[in-house]
Amino acid sequence: MPGTNPPGPLGTAASNTAIDGGTLALTGSPAPGTVGVNPAAEPATGASAPTAAATETDPAIEGLNLRGKARTGAYTLKKAHPSVTFTSGRRDKDDQARAMAGNVVTERSWIKDTYKASALRDALQKWVDDHPEKTTKDEIKAGLLSVFDEATDEDVAKFSRHLSGDAFDVQPVETDADAIKKTIRDLDGCEFLEKEGGLVRWHAQF
Repeated sequence: MPGTNPPGPLGTAASNTAIDGGTLALTGSPAPGTVGVNPAAEPATGASAPTAAATETDPAIEGLNLRGKARTGAYTLKKAHPSVTFTSGRRDKDDQARAMAGNVVTERSWIKDTYKASALRDALQKWVDDHPEKTTKDEIKAGLLSVFDEATDEDVAKFSRHLSGDAFDVQPVETDADAIKKTIRDLDGCEFLEKEGGLVRWHAQF
């Protein structure tokens, strides 16, 4: 649901609104350069190791299949706020198309309102604009996936940091919201968005 001001591209902070119930369920995804493959979680080494004890792992975080600062940040956030729920991590093309379709069902201009300008973004939005008869999540997901399949792996990997394992989403909450958002903003290398394309989505990318 867009606000009164046009939403900016991904990477532009926006003011918070009422919690949207459409936050997506946890999904997994591929490493850059191997789009369409869902690799095992990368081991943490050096600066990428979680801030929790080296021998401790969290299945919920490991299931996100994150890498580097995103993985470290997820552990830091969970340690500070054990109640947080991660809703998305690394994705493959199929997961990305499904996630986007869930938002497009609510707002048909969501893609162009959310992602930075690129040929792939414009092709995805064009498919939505050219198929007004496609209104269900499954129909839209199939169409967006067809566009991803025609793109190069390089372009797909650059499209969203979810596709490289450098981003995660957190379920928006009202209790302790300010403290949780401050912790996310303070994570090393983190860019935090409270809204994407006018919809409330707590998105951390690194």
